[in-house]
Amino acid sequence: MEAKKVKETRVVQTDQVLTNDLNNYHTLFGGVLMKKMDACATLSARRHSRVKECVTASTDSVNFLEPIRVSDSVCIESFVSYTGKKSMEIFCKVIAEDLETGERRIAATAFLTFVPLDQNKRPLPVAPVIPETEEEKYLYETGKERERIRKLKRQQNKELVSKLSLKKPWD
Repeated sequence: MEAKKVKETRVVQTDQVLTNDLNNYHTLFGGVLMKKMDACATLSARRHSRVKECVTASTDSVNFLEPIRVSDSVCIESFVSYTGKKSMEIFCKVIAEDLETGERRIAATAFLTFVPLDQNKRPLPVAPVIPETEEEKYLYETGKERERIRKLKRQQNKELVSKLSLKKPWD
């Protein structure tokens, strides 16, 4: 399987912030932003794997750093930052830009993991990724540790789920 350059997976989506996407603090709802990040990351995953279906396996390290206001545009940049055998880590960087002053700030970051599926819903192998810029190289070099942490958290979550009840609360 031939390796691909990170830049081949890069997706940039810019949108304005609309009033119906605001919470009671007049900032963008976190859930709305997460939906936008997942949509952008899906395109990066599909660009890398070139398959019809890529599913979100996990979302971790969503960091809301700065509020996004109605006077801002929101630019989401995503790309494959690290690959495993059958999964891809997608990095999302969210930049808010005040449309009146032009001031730009990093408003959020996130790592999402995607798995490409075949027509039988089975995971497919993933091509390696080649980082080129300083940002890409840093994210790639630190990817193995994030993968290790995700595996540990997945095991912890399995233990948690095994202890949860399916009983109805009123029984």
